[in-house]
Amino acid sequence: MQQELPRSLVDYLRQSRVALAVASAHDDNHLLMVNDPFSALTGYTADDVVGRNCRMLQRDAPNVQPRAKLRDFLVQSDQTNVRTPIVNFRKDGRPFVNLLYMSRLRGIDGRCDFVFASQFDVSRSQPELLAEYDEQLRATLGKLVPIAGDAGIVVEGTLLTIANSAAIVAQAKMMLADLESAPGA
Repeated sequence: MQQELPRSLVDYLRQSRVALAVASAHDDNHLLMVNDPFSALTGYTADDVVGRNCRMLQRDAPNVQPRAKLRDFLVQSDQTNVRTPIVNFRKDGRPFVNLLYMSRLRGIDGRCDFVFASQFDVSRSQPELLAEYDEQLRATLGKLVPIAGDAGIVVEGTLLTIANSAAIVAQAKMMLADLESAPGA
């Protein structure tokens, strides 16, 4: 049986300025909560997405490599985190390239019930905006770790995943150019 998200963790995620979501680590990895910055980024409210798998944000975008990375992360329990750009769509249908970071949240008993995710639009980002996001994500994770720890949850992975911003922006721009040049775009 899946445990409930600790109140201190929910409160922290709600207060974050970074777009965040928490999904179940079981079954179809349905979303358990999203914060207001997530809703501002995607146009979807918590009522729209809680209980659904976030793959609905991808619609019909191919996302072959990102999907493979995400599947590997979800299947391989020893992989602690993943970061990849992926084409997503806002509720109104506008595409954007989401720099998705995901990490497992484990209980002190070793059981993983939750997956933490952060989203950032890198479609047309200036490098300084991505650097600001990286810093905000570092700060978010830095504050999340002790709050989760007090609730008996371990945030897996390291901040080394947050690197190579220029390469990620370049990859995102190529993904968006491919999307915009596709028939019917």
